[in-house]
Amino acid sequence: MKAYAGIDVGKDKLDVSWLRDATTNKKKTKVLKNTPKGHKELVTWLLKNTKYQPHEIVITVEPTGVYSEPLMYYLHEQGFILLQANPSKASQYAKALNLVHKTDKSDATMLARYGHDQQHSLCRWQPEPVESRALKAMLRRLEALEQDLQREENRFEAANFSGASARVIQSLEDMIAVLKDEIDKLTQEIDDHIDGHPSLKKNRKLLQSISGVGVVVSRVMVSLLACKNFKNAKQFSAYLGLIPKLKESGKQAGKTTLSKQGPSYVRVKLYMAAVVAGQHNPDIKAQKTRLLQQGKNKMQALGAAMRKLAQICFGVVKTQTEYQPQVN
Repeated sequence: MKAYAGIDVGKDKLDVSWLRDATTNKKKTKVLKNTPKGHKELVTWLLKNTKYQPHEIVITVEPTGVYSEPLMYYLHEQGFILLQANPSKASQYAKALNLVHKTDKSDATMLARYGHDQQHSLCRWQPEPVESRALKAMLRRLEALEQDLQREENRFEAANFSGASARVIQSLEDMIAVLKDEIDKLTQEIDDHIDGHPSLKKNRKLLQSISGVGVVVSRVMVSLLACKNFKNAKQFSAYLGLIPKLKESGKQAGKTTLSKQGPSYVRVKLYMAAVVAGQHNPDIKAQKTRLLQQGKNKMQALGAAMRKLAQICFGVVKTQTEYQPQVN
């Protein structure tokens, strides 16, 4: 026997629901702060109310990045069984059962039921290796710095256009210089970190054997494929938001576009890589030609190129073999 709980994770709070009886949908809920102290109180509350041991309690959580990770690391250390729910699939499950989830509390209850009903099809969450976790944190910081730099460069352009004072221009130039310097330092440390761990270094070499994948994309892909356990290339593409989605309303009704769920910063980098791959990668170049001949527009062909490039990245790491074009 096991106990089933769901947690809706927010920035400041945790909405917890313990499914006391799946048949009658009886439940007990609790709201706690999303802090180290709140995490400890959560464990105490679950053990006291369920009367089960941690290894007998299944907790289903939707990942929310930096807000959910500390909690999941802590619960894993305590011995709980953690299931990670894909948000879109959890939403489909709720709609299929007509579960209205308008509040965080009802979301938590839905996740508890989802874990109970779909436990065999959900991924059991495991923390990534320490070196992968460190790489992910550095890349997250690099992404933030690059966004800050883009904003400052936009401000600099606007300031020059509007005739801002010399002091404002100087301030912007100084800030841009500082950001560029920090980006260069952090990028080098990231590369050194990858080179310092054999598995990460090998995966990057495999990724760079793919025409169209350079230092930037390989850096990101090494981290993604080390930190998350994807079952197959399709699941990887879905995580990146590269699966076609049919528009059902609006001006684009009836047309397909990328779902664009998941990390947008990865898609930005894949976009440029796909442009290059469309010119130099035999497989993607052939796919692009075929799709255009079938009447697809350039953006649809580019979206397909991004998806195929991501799937090739998954393939070389999964098989631990260098890229071999399928067409000449």
